[in-house]
Amino acid sequence: MADEKTSDKKEPAADPPEQPKRAEGSTRPAPKASVQDRVYLVPYPKIVFLYPTFLAAVAAAICLSFVTSPLDPTNNFVAVISIVFQFVFALNLVILAFDFPRTTSLTLFFFVAAVVMGLVLLFTFQPNLLPAITGFLKRYRPLANPTFYWSVAGILGAIYLVVLFSVRFDYWEVRSNELLHHHGVLSNIERFPSPHLRIDKEITDVFEFLLMRSGRLILQPSEERRTIILDNVPNIDKKEDAITRMLGALQVQVRNDAGRTNGG
Repeated sequence: MADEKTSDKKEPAADPPEQPKRAEGSTRPAPKASVQDRVYLVPYPKIVFLYPTFLAAVAAAICLSFVTSPLDPTNNFVAVISIVFQFVFALNLVILAFDFPRTTSLTLFFFVAAVVMGLVLLFTFQPNLLPAITGFLKRYRPLANPTFYWSVAGILGAIYLVVLFSVRFDYWEVRSNELLHHHGVLSNIERFPSPHLRIDKEITDVFEFLLMRSGRLILQPSEERRTIILDNVPNIDKKEDAITRMLGALQVQVRNDAGRTNGG
């Protein structure tokens, strides 16, 4: 019998089982919120809340610059511009004079102001609706030329420039390990310990919060008896969140370092 020849060909190896694909979202690490190494706190004076009056004065000056006779008492357009400017100015004065800590008082105030403003405009454009009231409004014509509104805007603008310049010499800086108070033209610095810093936030006026997202920050260092109160700090929610994240990251780092030391 002839010897059987074995085939030199090898069978192809079986393909490995396919690995289940992982979802792309599960392999990516969740993004971590960035932690700032320092946060600047700048308290502003209350004059900054008059910026709606500044904007209203600029708008009125621009509109009246294209009017041939801005002091004409029969021109309803000129009268409306003057009334709207006085309305904005009155609102700003109320904001500076009183505090509105709750939204209910804010809603009531806006409702009354809107009703008064609507009635004034209604009687101005519809003089035959109530003759007694429209007769008074006809005699009440608070008119001003563009120079007056440019002067108001210039005065407020100059004050704002001085405020922006002055706050550069009086501000606070929160770091992970210390609290710094920069003040004076020569950059004097007061230092306070930052760890275990107690932070309290207060929204004392809803109007001021709506205008500049501002409020009051109360800082209490752990080894300091004096309480540091900063009023009218813009973007107070973001500032508080940044300080909380920074101090929280510091506490986690201190705990991890202490654990490694004990473990070693």
